[in-house]
Amino acid sequence: MVMAGILLCGGSGSRYRGDTHKLEAPFRGSTVFEHSLAGLRGASIEPIAVVFGVIDLSHLLHEGEVSLLNPNPNLGMASSLAIGLAWAKSLEASEVIVGLGDQPLIGSSPWLTLAHAGETSPIMVATYEGRRRNPVRISRELFDLIPSEGEVGARSLYLQFSAQLLEVECVGEPIDIDTKEELDRWNW
Repeated sequence: MVMAGILLCGGSGSRYRGDTHKLEAPFRGSTVFEHSLAGLRGASIEPIAVVFGVIDLSHLLHEGEVSLLNPNPNLGMASSLAIGLAWAKSLEASEVIVGLGDQPLIGSSPWLTLAHAGETSPIMVATYEGRRRNPVRISRELFDLIPSEGEVGARSLYLQFSAQLLEVECVGEPIDIDTKEELDRWNW
């Protein structure tokens, strides 16, 4: 069984009004992207793919980590997820754990918690104080049911598989860095 890790970094970051793309913004000694990727790396999930779109930070990947390009990031986050899932299918991965590149304070704990959750469910979502956030663990049987366009992604399965959806309480700070103000608030 192969459990792959996917980090989605394909968006335009259009709400961020800084000097760089939000993923390249300086954050606590490195960048938003590097913190997010470090969280996934720290969970020792392999293989890892990062889906880029508007910007390409593949020069920051380690050997063995895969850079995937979303040629149509304007089709929404689901289009990046579809590219990641196609990669996972090509590896015959049985599951993926998917997170976002603009969540630098998630850390490794949620990735590890989901990877080692004892229960088996086709879809598991990290929760923080009862609120559903990322990352999300998805079984191969659901890959083809996820839309390939739009901003919903795996959340589209939450209602359809509500009886099987497993919420897994995690530790971490699941904030998204979408604006310069959010970056400034969390960047100390």
